[in-house]
Amino acid sequence: AKKARKPSQPGSPAGSGITLDPPSGFQRVTPYLYYEDAGKMLKWLGKAFGVEARSTQKGKGGMVHHAEVPVGDDGLVLIGSSGSKAFKNPSRLGAVTCSLYIYVDDVDAHCARARAAGAEVIEEPTLQPYGDKRYAVSDPEGHPGTLPPSRRDAR
Repeated sequence: AKKARKPSQPGSPAGSGITLDPPSGFQRVTPYLYYEDAGKMLKWLGKAFGVEARSTQKGKGGMVHHAEVPVGDDGLVLIGSSGSKAFKNPSRLGAVTCSLYIYVDDVDAHCARARAAGAEVIEEPTLQPYGDKRYAVSDPEGHPGTLPPSRRDAR
């Protein structure tokens, strides 16, 4: 028997809102980044940020067309190749339409590792008026991210 899913949002008709019970291993909102060469970017992301895919799917010619990349214990980023004309990475689009905000333990060390891997540092580690020290970076295909510390006392 199929497990009954929790209602979308209290007081809302079924199917009209965001589920409170996403599939196991996924969070309710999951970013999906499109790359020209997802396999190449997975290698770069591993070098720059120390992440690796928990699963990949390959298409024609053995190219990675989908990957699930865990971020810490509770996050997940999906990565895919932009084989469709409907999906473009920021470099191809010529604009950025969203950014990731990812908490890290050591902002300065994280920035240095990303820079050594060839990331474009958009904003150097800087203390913000609200108390976070953060930096901003762009990957080789133009996806930006802002990386503050995981704790305010880590500034």
